[in-house]
Amino acid sequence: MADRFRPEPAFEHGSAARDGVLLVNLGTPTAPTASAVRRYLAEFLSDPRVVEIPRALWLPILYGVILLARPARSARKYAEIWTAEGSPLAVHTARQAALLAGAFATGAPLVEHAMRYGEPGIGGALDRLRVAGCDRILVVPLYPQYAASTTASTLDAVCAWLAGARNTPEVRFVKHFHDHPAYVAALAALVRRHWERHSRGDRLVMSFHGLPRFALERGDPYHCECQATARLLAEALQLGEKECVVTFQSRFGRAEWLQPYTESTLVALARAGVRRVDVVCPGFVSDCLETLEEIGIGGRAAFLASGGGEFRLIPCLNESPEWIAALATICTEHGWPPRSSSTQTLARRKERATQLGAAR
Repeated sequence: MADRFRPEPAFEHGSAARDGVLLVNLGTPTAPTASAVRRYLAEFLSDPRVVEIPRALWLPILYGVILLARPARSARKYAEIWTAEGSPLAVHTARQAALLAGAFATGAPLVEHAMRYGEPGIGGALDRLRVAGCDRILVVPLYPQYAASTTASTLDAVCAWLAGARNTPEVRFVKHFHDHPAYVAALAALVRRHWERHSRGDRLVMSFHGLPRFALERGDPYHCECQATARLLAEALQLGEKECVVTFQSRFGRAEWLQPYTESTLVALARAGVRRVDVVCPGFVSDCLETLEEIGIGGRAAFLASGGGEFRLIPCLNESPEWIAALATICTEHGWPPRSSSTQTLARRKERATQLGAAR
């Protein structure tokens, strides 16, 4: 009879179990080409967490309209921000994972990274942690503010992997860190460093990724958590209400989304005589298409075309030391106490298991 579960990693008595950390970001095409973007969008936009339209209505639109026209346009946008190392989102996420691993002490968690859509996949990353001996895994979606379309979708993928495991590891899950003091401090340090290098603009625009308005009405806490992050960041920077504004970007489709919209706000600020704006994107921990192209190119063009004088995009947290330290703190707080088994204890366990007939 076929086994419905995946084969388990080889186990050896007396081996030390490890803890693991899995960082998960949204995803990216593998190349700035129409075919690669089409594969990515097909996976992304077919997730019912992302598009809450009945499948019978949505899938014909997705495959019959959107995936025919949109990939080529999106590929051109990706090409504008692509680097020699690849997609900025993929590059920054991999670097964050490597730096996080280095921030832990010896014997601390193993760190892997994955993408919710595309590669490296969540299932493969969890497999690698299990093969490495991890029986406790902390999953950290890299979304500061919780949303069903991002954080919960990551949990869906982790649970799907667990459903195929015979010997499931213990799993913990970071729901959000939108108001964590270390995260807010890292954001504030980022903005201050930008001001020190470029001087301070007349207005700080805090642009978050948007969601359809109905998500808020149905109980999604995302909007409230964005507002909390913005308030805490403004307090850390000692900004008054007239010195900053919260906006939402990346609108898709005809439905009403969270407002005010970022581009419309930039146009209004320019027409109102605001000459210099700084834009920060607190909902993204890594620069990506939405920050570099949508804001850095599109937002800048809209502001300048409407009479604005100077537009500066503040980079995301990326590999800033304050962010890596904050990430280590978040992982430590959500993780497990250090293991206490000594080398001698493990050796005794192996000896007893061997006496009882264990092969390894």
